[in-house]
Amino acid sequence: MIEEAIEIRTSDGTADGILFRAEGERRPGVIHLTDIGGIRPSHREMAKRLAEKGYTVLMPNVFYRTTKPPVIDIKIGMGDPKTMQRFSELRAPLTPEAVERDATAYVNFLAAHAATSAGSIGVVGYCFTGAFAMRTAAAMPGKVAAMASFHGGGLYTDEPTSPHLVLPRIKAQLYFGHATNDRSMPQEAIEKFDRALAAWGGKYESEVYEGAFHGWTTSDAPVYNEPQAERAFTKLTELFAGTLK
Repeated sequence: MIEEAIEIRTSDGTADGILFRAEGERRPGVIHLTDIGGIRPSHREMAKRLAEKGYTVLMPNVFYRTTKPPVIDIKIGMGDPKTMQRFSELRAPLTPEAVERDATAYVNFLAAHAATSAGSIGVVGYCFTGAFAMRTAAAMPGKVAAMASFHGGGLYTDEPTSPHLVLPRIKAQLYFGHATNDRSMPQEAIEKFDRALAAWGGKYESEVYEGAFHGWTTSDAPVYNEPQAERAFTKLTELFAGTLK
């Protein structure tokens, strides 16, 4: 598996990132969006593992406006004031409009790459990029056929920019794996979100991973839950196998 540093021209600048591809093969494209910790060894391994299942995987640095990797030391802890300040700095430029502009650039780059086969693209987001994955599917409905989110935060809120409001623009098949007792996506929000998905009318699955807490899919997280992380990976590969191949 080739791990290649790439650059993507966006309307707001140049995003750096990594492309995982097979030598001399064209494969369906998938965009892997990292959690707030950005590009780092744990997410490199996740993206590479997905690529080994038969995909060309793009992992962009969603924080390119602010910094290149590494973006933060996630081992400091969520309650640390410096960590929380850094989170705010990283997220500030990522308005819904900016995310959709980036999404368009990422999809177009991946679709045009020589290692990507013709056809639809998939996208997966973790933590706060679960919402980014939704916005990617909404921004490029004619190209994105599958979207997944794991322990995605804030997918349903009362704000006018709530991610669930983009559902009418989405044509992809959707999968949502929610964490247990997630402050960023509490049970009440999950229930409201599920009602919004049902009203949307597309094909989707939404479920809570019992005993798996926010961040359970990443091996460097204190709450890493290997059995549930493996289950999440299986659900992800099943989604893409059924929609992209």
